[in-house]
Amino acid sequence: MTAFDFFCLGRIIFGRQTVNRIGELSAALGKRALVVTNAGQPGDGGVVDRLAALLDAAGVAMTCCQQRGEPTVTDVEQSLQTAKSANCDLVIGLGGGSAIDAAKAVAGLMTNPGSPLDYMEVVGKGRPLTQPAAPWIAVPTTAGTGAEATRNAVIGCPEKKFKASLRSEHLLARLALIDPELAVGAPPEVTAASGLDALCQLIESYTSNRAGPLTDALALQGVRLAATALPRVCADGSDLDARESMALAALLSGITLANAGLGAVHGFAAPLGANFPIPHGAVCAALLPHVVEANIAALAAESGQHPYLERYAELGRRLNGNSTLSRAEALEACRRFLFDLVHQLRIPPLRDFGLQPAHVPDLVALARKASSMRYNPVILADETLTQILTAAAGY
Repeated sequence: MTAFDFFCLGRIIFGRQTVNRIGELSAALGKRALVVTNAGQPGDGGVVDRLAALLDAAGVAMTCCQQRGEPTVTDVEQSLQTAKSANCDLVIGLGGGSAIDAAKAVAGLMTNPGSPLDYMEVVGKGRPLTQPAAPWIAVPTTAGTGAEATRNAVIGCPEKKFKASLRSEHLLARLALIDPELAVGAPPEVTAASGLDALCQLIESYTSNRAGPLTDALALQGVRLAATALPRVCADGSDLDARESMALAALLSGITLANAGLGAVHGFAAPLGANFPIPHGAVCAALLPHVVEANIAALAAESGQHPYLERYAELGRRLNGNSTLSRAEALEACRRFLFDLVHQLRIPPLRDFGLQPAHVPDLVALARKASSMRYNPVILADETLTQILTAAAGY
């Protein structure tokens, strides 16, 4: 059996109404909380106010930072200064993956000196974090990135036209509190794109060249959940059973990607998200079926018996709920399921966000530098990467 490492956060609390425990759980970790959020703002009567009341009742002071869009180096530096000015000893990430990644980065830099660029991969110095992060709690309000369970924080660097990670086991959350009911108010387009991001992460971690026995088991469970729950929750956002299944699928995707890595979809996501106003989930959703199709073709060209073809075949069986499909039938079922799902959920082509054919060569070159690209199950030629991106753009 192949040797492997396995990283996981210290504690997971999952279930409906569990957000009501945030006060007592926070008080056990600190007295002054920085809340980084994109789930609303104080005074709007929403989840931020609810959180503030629960913290106040437990004797925890709260300072709020709004995270607008995907986090940049500047965002993290500003939130870090706010945390220091308020003498915060606890961080809470409340919202989608952008808020949780920003909170994660702030918690890491509260105990490690310097700026985000000192520790960021690719665009920075890549220094290791040597000290455990300040205690931080992840409270997701969408089911997508799985950032509550990962050991990296994705940060944009506009000057370098790239998104890259701070990555360390020291960044794992002390606690992830996952209440599926918090996602009920998410807009349908957010539910669709974030849900497809979770499915993408499960698929890419299962077909990663770093996949292992633990991540395989979790990824296949997550794929099964997402395949049935995602169409349901997009059709009816109040379907709590489907919300619950997607929250679990997203959590599993975070655990699997933290240990197995991802692939070419997320390799493209790094430069695309840094250069265009495209939500991360929308990038992954638009690219996923095209990358899977290209990977299957490239693997088959190497060898009709390539072992990773069986992995895609197993995904086809899980996605379609039919364990009797032959390999050929299952590979086609995998490809077709993803194209049909993206169409059903009305995922827009990337051209809607400003991507033009002239941008493609530079983006392909940038994607080659992304850490996720090295875990793709097969090396894709630049011509193939160009075809993928052009197709995902809708040209």
